Amino acid sequence: MPKTFVIDTNVLLFDPLSIFKFGDNQLYIPLVVVEEIDRFKKDQNENGRNARHFSRVVDDLREKGSLADGVDLDNGGNLTIGINLVAEDTGQTDIDLTINDNLILSTALCLQDTGEDVLLVTKDINLRLKADILKLKAEDYGQIDVTLDELYSGHRIYEVTAAELSTFEKDRFLGIEDAEKQGIYPNEYLTVCEKGNDRHRILGRLSAAKGGVVPLIPLREGVWGIYPKNVEQQFALDALLNDEINLVTLVGKAGTGKTLLAIAAGLEKTIAQEKFSRLLVSRPVQPLGKDLGFLPGDVNEKLAPWMQPIFDNMDFLFGAKRPEGKGSYDDLINHGLLHVEPLTYIRGRSIPGQYLIVDEAQNLSPHEVKTIITRAGEGTKIVLTGDCNQIDNPYLDEVNNGLAYALDRLKTEEIVAHTVLSVGERSELSEVASKLL
Repeated sequence: MPKTFVIDTNVLLFDPLSIFKFGDNQLYIPLVVVEEIDRFKKDQNENGRNARHFSRVVDDLREKGSLADGVDLDNGGNLTIGINLVAEDTGQTDIDLTINDNLILSTALCLQDTGEDVLLVTKDINLRLKADILKLKAEDYGQIDVTLDELYSGHRIYEVTAAELSTFEKDRFLGIEDAEKQGIYPNEYLTVCEKGNDRHRILGRLSAAKGGVVPLIPLREGVWGIYPKNVEQQFALDALLNDEINLVTLVGKAGTGKTLLAIAAGLEKTIAQEKFSRLLVSRPVQPLGKDLGFLPGDVNEKLAPWMQPIFDNMDFLFGAKRPEGKGSYDDLINHGLLHVEPLTYIRGRSIPGQYLIVDEAQNLSPHEVKTIITRAGEGTKIVLTGDCNQIDNPYLDEVNNGLAYALDRLKTEEIVAHTVLSVGERSELSEVASKLL
């Protein structure tokens, strides 16, 4: 029996094409949702763009027939945009129908009372709680049903025989048959050790092109004056410096060095090795595309508070510990080799031949991350960094955000690598606070 999905406003603002992703089922959008969408359409941010996009899509569907009677979708489903339904004598007397969310609930309950298998789809946690109280099934949209600990970590321990470990050490290559059957993904990092003796180990990366494990890039001279302090940082720097990898996702708590390592590697590849034409460092102004408001000064002065975490890392890299002859980052900015900007105006751009770092990517929706990654032109490398435990977007959580979405969907690709950083290296105080507070 087909299900009937009642769609909330926030789902359509999150993904304006969501109506095509429910298979051959019935979709019902209450009129109050359209009214709420209409209030967003003039906004000059992501919600406004998605509201306008949804309106255009639905307007095209009107050519197929009356939306009130239901129109067939190309995926076999059926979409109805109908009036707000209010039932009599069905236990809804305690619902305040002057509240839009309650009108959506009432509509879903009325459809359920007719015998339909109804499921309310909303990204509003409180609305899902209300639905549960009223014995109405409700789910999040685009939910990844795993915990943060169950997400792909990007590295594992790989035990071999003493002879195989010796071969890897000698030949700098260890062939692995049926890596896919063993659940090892391309560019996954391996701590190769002897069975029963993890003290003798060699770090490596699974190269899908070569069909085996290859050693990490040697870092005898460091990267822009930075040396890895733990195994996870070695994995991260290998991914950041590897020309075979076009997308890197780094996930870790505060103080693990995500942003610092990414910027150091970007400077090394752009300035020292000249592999890229420019280093572009960016982060979302949360929420993405929001007007910067009435901060004083020109656009650079308005952006300063949002971009300050990036400049803090620049100050460290170009401070007392910087390699000789590196100059200041102001010189690089003036020569166009380094650019720091918000993600506000990235839509529609094409970014070829650049090293693009997107910090705080956990505050991006899956749709926004797709928009950013699809900006990559020929020869561009993208690095997404973030802490999935620090979500500022009200419609996202630790596993249903753009950063987690990207690493989960792209982990099988040969040009993508991922690493989780769990060891804090900022300071002893930072690590203690991260664990205990």
